[in-house]
Amino acid sequence: MGILENKSNARLFYKYLSKVYDQVNRFTWTEEMRAEALSWLEFGDDPKVLDVGCGTGFATEGLLEHADDIHGLDQSVHQMEKAFEKFGKRDRVNFYRGDAERLPFRDDTFDIVWSSGSIEYWPNPIEGLRELRRVAKPGGQVLVVGPDYPHNPVLQRVADAIMLFYDEDEADRMFEAAGYETYEHHIQQSTPRSPRAITTVARIPEE
Repeated sequence: MGILENKSNARLFYKYLSKVYDQVNRFTWTEEMRAEALSWLEFGDDPKVLDVGCGTGFATEGLLEHADDIHGLDQSVHQMEKAFEKFGKRDRVNFYRGDAERLPFRDDTFDIVWSSGSIEYWPNPIEGLRELRRVAKPGGQVLVVGPDYPHNPVLQRVADAIMLFYDEDEADRMFEAAGYETYEHHIQQSTPRSPRAITTVARIPEE
């Protein structure tokens, strides 16, 4: 387990990173990548959407282009304070402080469940994926963005020491263990030299 797959370490890390997160984030997770990921979702009419690990609200901002009923959850109050500055606490988005592995929502609540840049910090990613599936409605979609496992052996050792990085085979294992049946992986990258993201879009079976 990487050092940041510990919740208290991750909260401390984001206490300081929150000050510059939006500036740093744009080099690895861009508006163009976000728009591409959003294009893989089917929002339908009046969708209810959850953004798990919403952080400063970068993904939330994109989701607001497609839906009005948005709910954002994060464990870092410092990250969410940046989101409050953008959207207010109870204005355009309903925010909650909480844990991705114990979501404070009922079963079958959301049409879309989105999580970008969060799974790499979960101590138990399979449990987190089960939670995303639990709160998604039958026929809804779950989208998860995480860091793709690097090919360079030196970078692999660094990645393993920090947090969860995973390739498509590991993504298959995690999603299947969490009970998903229908899903597809996409590799996204802002530039040929930048870190790659692995984005998985899953469909919840109809009842």
